[in-house]
Amino acid sequence: MQNPRTVSDTKRAFYAVHRRPIHSIYRRFIEELLVEIHLLRVNVEFRYSPLFALGVVTAFDQFMEGYQPAGDRASIFHALGVAEEMNPQQLKEDAASWQQYQGRPLSQILEELNSGQPSAPLNSLNHEGKYSRLHAVGLYAFLQELAGDLTTNLNETLDQLAPVIKLPIEKVKRDLELYRSNLDKMNQARSLMKELVEQERKRRAQEASPPPAVDASSDAPA
Repeated sequence: MQNPRTVSDTKRAFYAVHRRPIHSIYRRFIEELLVEIHLLRVNVEFRYSPLFALGVVTAFDQFMEGYQPAGDRASIFHALGVAEEMNPQQLKEDAASWQQYQGRPLSQILEELNSGQPSAPLNSLNHEGKYSRLHAVGLYAFLQELAGDLTTNLNETLDQLAPVIKLPIEKVKRDLELYRSNLDKMNQARSLMKELVEQERKRRAQEASPPPAVDASSDAPA
């Protein structure tokens, strides 16, 4: 009987694929995401779904926004998928499938869910299996696609969805509150890092510039 993979195995697999160093504030997010997905996937109740894929891709894109060099983001996401034994391209395609609902009113979504035969990927809101924060993030991203800023009154929108989807709405609310708080902290850290880099750039530019020329004639005795 094969021993299940450990968290350490997953991390080693990640760094075997992406060998370049990752900036510290981003590295913490990546390692936490690696652990979160690993623990979810080894749970016997886990079921892959387009909603889960949307949550993974959304969390990655939002927390890795502005990462430099920009070209490394694709490599990091690829390594994440490989390390978790998931197809990175399939994750992106399943996440992109939600774009078909862009601009639709919530009433139309509720009507389709109430029909009992929602189309894919909408059917994955009738979640069966182990729930995780990533499902909540996926739902949040889906709501952002719909007509109107439904995430402004997020709790009211979730209450409207509660009777027709199987996600644990109260857990979703708590997870999204924490998620948005962490995202705000990440944005603040990015802004601070940008300021520090700009200050360092100016300091080096000043040190590299030649000193102003001295007019020797001004010091000559009258």
